[in-house]
Amino acid sequence: MDAIELQTKPDQDRDQRIVNGLSVDVEDWFQVGAFEDVIERGDWAGLDDRVDRNVREILDLFDEAEASATFFTLGWVAKRHGTLLREVAERGHEIASHGWDHRRVHTMTRTEFAEDIRKARTEIEDASGTRVTGYRAPSFSIDQRTPWAFMELVEQGYTYSSSVAPVAHDHYGWPEAPRFAFQPLPWADLMEIPVTTAMFGGKRLAAGGGGFFRVLPYGFSRWAIRQVNRREGRPAVFYFHPWEIDPGQPRVAGAPIKSRLRHYTNLDKMAPKLRQLIHEFAWGRMDVIAHRERNRVEAEAA
Repeated sequence: MDAIELQTKPDQDRDQRIVNGLSVDVEDWFQVGAFEDVIERGDWAGLDDRVDRNVREILDLFDEAEASATFFTLGWVAKRHGTLLREVAERGHEIASHGWDHRRVHTMTRTEFAEDIRKARTEIEDASGTRVTGYRAPSFSIDQRTPWAFMELVEQGYTYSSSVAPVAHDHYGWPEAPRFAFQPLPWADLMEIPVTTAMFGGKRLAAGGGGFFRVLPYGFSRWAIRQVNRREGRPAVFYFHPWEIDPGQPRVAGAPIKSRLRHYTNLDKMAPKLRQLIHEFAWGRMDVIAHRERNRVEAEAA
């Protein structure tokens, strides 16, 4: 990673600021939604597996900034990278579920979804030696089409989800959902922690990471997180993927040009931008954010 000049406050001032949720969606370059119609799941095992090296680079970056994070991991990855997951846990990070093989929730029945999250959780817990309490749907695919998804998460003992993108998007989104943490089922303790959006001109803008962070100028993310922290007094939720710091990954032939642009743009710029972001703001695990937000919701309801 290239050295960059950081404009940050002293560490003691940083520690007094709102702690934001930092998360990594652990999937490899061939498992992304952009290529799901081009690369068959049955071919995954024979492709160049790059998740191990990328996650280790991310762990070093987090150590450098003394940042804690949550790694939402596919069960398919956990089955093949148990040593890596144990190291993630040993270095102080949370390991949570990203489902089994990146199937979007709205493409499954409730029965299929139940089996997907059960199978993934079992594999992740066995591989990591830690208890899994959090879940993130692939491609933020819990929305108005899947009212049963939250009920299934409650029945299986999950305590929080970060599966909603409260925006309109061509691949995902639930624009009517709350922007900040909420209880999707009034009778259950499950918390939903949506990915961050910012407000501009009365409209919601996606501002929680991923491709938006890679493509847009760094100043946009700084502005959005400051808006959420300072004006609204809430934690931001940021995510990215291990393959996003890997400009040397294979190129997929035959994918639509829109998918290629989304996937490959600014891969070489991602790591330096991440370093700046992680040093500039305070970050923590999603289970800690969920606990604090649950206390907030309960206090507001009292």
